[in-house]
Amino acid sequence: MEIKENAVYTREECQQILKVSQSTMMRLIKKGIIRSAKVGKQYRIMGKELLRIVSPQLEDKVGKAYNKARNWVHEGVEELNTD
Repeated sequence: MEIKENAVYTREECQQILKVSQSTMMRLIKKGIIRSAKVGKQYRIMGKELLRIVSPQLEDKVGKAYNKARNWVHEGVEELNTD
């Protein structure tokens, strides 16, 4: 699928394009890694954002944000296991 720079995509379309789960897509939006506009109860994302997200310069930032979130979850589980 070709990403058109000036097209507007829904969250679901972006999930399909990026091949990520709903929770990962929402995490990317909430962390500000993917900029979006909320229209009513739905998110809209410009094609420029998708192109920016798949660029090599941003790949490291996305990986760090993902690992930080994953470590946060693991730390919370470890705290529960020690109690």
